[in-house]
Amino acid sequence: MVTAIQTNSLSTWYGSKQALENVSMGIEENKITAIIGPSGCGKSTFIRCLNRMNDLIENFRTEGEILIFGKEINKEDPVELRKNVGMVFQKPNPFPKSIYENVAYGPKIHGINENKLDIIVEESLKKAALWDEVKDRLNDNALELSGGQQQRLCIARALAVKPEIILFDEPCSALDPISTSKIEDLMLELKKEYTLVIVTHNMQQAARVSDHTAYFLYGKLIEFGETNQIFKKPKEKSTEDYIIGRFG
Repeated sequence: MVTAIQTNSLSTWYGSKQALENVSMGIEENKITAIIGPSGCGKSTFIRCLNRMNDLIENFRTEGEILIFGKEINKEDPVELRKNVGMVFQKPNPFPKSIYENVAYGPKIHGINENKLDIIVEESLKKAALWDEVKDRLNDNALELSGGQQQRLCIARALAVKPEIILFDEPCSALDPISTSKIEDLMLELKKEYTLVIVTHNMQQAARVSDHTAYFLYGKLIEFGETNQIFKKPKEKSTEDYIIGRFG
């Protein structure tokens, strides 16, 4: 077992409001880890710490440490970090450019040679299970795609810069059931090559796709373990209450 992400006593604040308190956990390589918990419990704050997205927010501060494959991320260049730790957001957010340009954008700004772009675009779209649907319309505006296709395009865009880790923040909440099913199948395929962390409100989704599940409440990590154990035999009463729908 290789630990891809390790947090040690991670605490965060937005101004004087504490969002996370002493979160310590290890996330395994080539696994899907689901982060669950009610709204406002710190789930999104947690995953946005992993690629320092929160650094862009005024008055945000953090204590403790985050290691990605053993390296402390605060000593890393944020641009390099975000190349290695990609992110897919709740709402599909393709650039208002062609499908091709969306996928080629990242490799271009990282200095990849122009003559390699065609191969990277094709590989990335294939990995995102989108190639067959768009290969004859690569010059079309990405905004013409359906919501589910746009989200898979955003995944292809993240894959194009060859990350090791991909963070998903509620990636299916704006999608219909068929598109959601495609994204879930895609995640199961992607974990063969990447480490995935997914924030989700959907308990069935967490149960279906994840290997491990972390339950957060009021900014604290309440319970973390194998998904099967968390869902069938949680150790904490509040975990059980949340999973069976007593609150949240």
